[in-house]
Amino acid sequence: MQFTKLHGAGNDFIVVDGRANEADWTKLARAICDRHFGAGADGLLVAGESDVAALRMGLYNADGSEAEMSGNGMRCFVKYAVDHSLVKPDGGTIQVDTLAGVIEAGVTLADGKVDSVRVTMGRPRFEPREIPVAVEAEPPLQDVPIDVEGKIYASTCISMGNPHAVHFVDTPVADFPLAAVGPQVERHRLFPERVNFEVARVLANDSIEVRTWERGVGETLACGTGASAVMVAAHLRGLVGDRAEVRERGGTLIVEWAGGDSEVFLTGDAVEIYSGEWPEGGAHAGEGVSPAEETLT
Repeated sequence: MQFTKLHGAGNDFIVVDGRANEADWTKLARAICDRHFGAGADGLLVAGESDVAALRMGLYNADGSEAEMSGNGMRCFVKYAVDHSLVKPDGGTIQVDTLAGVIEAGVTLADGKVDSVRVTMGRPRFEPREIPVAVEAEPPLQDVPIDVEGKIYASTCISMGNPHAVHFVDTPVADFPLAAVGPQVERHRLFPERVNFEVARVLANDSIEVRTWERGVGETLACGTGASAVMVAAHLRGLVGDRAEVRERGGTLIVEWAGGDSEVFLTGDAVEIYSGEWPEGGAHAGEGVSPAEETLT
């Protein structure tokens, strides 16, 4: 099976054309995303047919769980789809079908290749049942107390097509014990479908730094829906304007939100790293056999 690896701000993905291949995508995601026995990635993106958009994007986390949406993944998916001639932009835009609905992406080309992608992330959702979070309160849900071993992490809970809890700090995010706290927040009893956890610090009214613990993955170098959720949470608190640079470990994303019922827009690059071939019956993670025969491009 042919695959291509790409990243957006260091958030990396394996992309395959599912229209020409059949596989157990959950098993494949666990195997091919493994960073020791596979090609290594935060997630697997599968291109499929759609009745409502140019393509469908299936998204599987590194642990094999299926997710609704990824902003960085969408940018990588769009670059792959355009650069590999799966689809042509219609007026500079592409519509992609996801579990979070149909997403529109605008592309900027350079020398016939996708240089950057602006993704319409949709409207943030604040109702507890839409996130979901087991809290009975009027939206938006700010300062929701998340108890981790007796310490309270007051968080803003938002859905960007997938669930997020955003915790603001006054100290550098690099100092936060995310490796210890992240997994406990992800599986906290308040979140029936688990949650993505962001730790953010506002640097200026147009600049935020953030680290993300992604549901089903762990800490990632960047998270597009996470950056969007952080922007929304900061805007709700009056800490930023309508546009901000969200600085993540893997790079900087531009996020726009005018508040109210407006949509969120996410802009950033997408970079193709290499293409390779995954053999039929490739080894699963942990079996001690190198499953990927990679060909640099």
